[in-house]
Amino acid sequence: MTPGEGVNVTMGRADWNTGYFQAELYRQLLGELGYNVSDPAELELGPNNAYIAMAEGDMDFWVNSWYPGHNTWLAGELPDGTLVGDHLSKVGEEMMAGGLQGFLVTKSFADEYGVYTMDALNDNAEALAAFDETDPNPGNGVADIFGCPESWTCDNIITSQIAFSGWDNLQQTIAGYDAMFAQAVDSANSGVPMVAYTWTPSAYVTQLRPGDNVYWMGVDEILDDSNPTGVEGGEEHSQRGADGTGGYAAIGPDQCPSAADNPDGLCPIGWEAADILVTANNEFLAANPAAEALLEAVKLSVIEVSLANVEQGEGAEPADLATKWIANNRATVDAWLAAARAAA
Repeated sequence: MTPGEGVNVTMGRADWNTGYFQAELYRQLLGELGYNVSDPAELELGPNNAYIAMAEGDMDFWVNSWYPGHNTWLAGELPDGTLVGDHLSKVGEEMMAGGLQGFLVTKSFADEYGVYTMDALNDNAEALAAFDETDPNPGNGVADIFGCPESWTCDNIITSQIAFSGWDNLQQTIAGYDAMFAQAVDSANSGVPMVAYTWTPSAYVTQLRPGDNVYWMGVDEILDDSNPTGVEGGEEHSQRGADGTGGYAAIGPDQCPSAADNPDGLCPIGWEAADILVTANNEFLAANPAAEALLEAVKLSVIEVSLANVEQGEGAEPADLATKWIANNRATVDAWLAAARAAA
């Protein structure tokens, strides 16, 4: 008898497509333990709804948490007075420090005006005027940058960064991400000014390619926990990390010109590298020790996930990519499954 036999599991996934592969991979792994796992595509949510769904038991887990940014959702209060986080646990080490985030700028524009940081763009009237001619809201007197969809958390963080840094001449466009990104790629390839938020692991940096058609933008002052916009849970938007050293990445000046201005050669990317983790309902974990052990055991390579995202962008199905990954990593998978069965 397999440990998951007869157990139904409700799994969800985030509404950004760079998490589809991981969601399908975990679904198939739990299936090998005998669990009957729902298709995560049937419960696709933004974080504003996902954590509440997990806390209330409508969803058992997902594998698309980005911490520390998503900590703000754990602080929400439920109707019974408990906090969302009281009912949930972070599980395992899916991709520790795996989520690199930041702003990309059209390379030719940055070189022409010497604007290699968000602060430099904000303070350069000539560059701002050129930017404003062709940005998403031309002629409004500010540089409209491509940000995040509402409720992804990154939208709130960018708003906080703008307020914290005093970027009075920059404004975030909040809309559907893929539509914004497509426009950003067209602009970068045509030498048109643009700044866009993006992240890895993803296929996005194969289209906006740092050092080729874009650069990573620097940020002079890394957002702290002062919560400049006063939003609930905004203290968790800090990008400085527990030891205060966050917000920098080992990216050289060929891809991040502002790195050349730092004595340690690091790019002041402005975002702490996020831990991409599983979050699960506590009652689900307590009732299913084999599932918890499996979720604890799985660790993924950022490079391999990025490659899967590239294939997905070329038309491959996440389910097929997950099946292929499992076959190519059978020995590792079998060790994970053995640990899970031992915990049953």
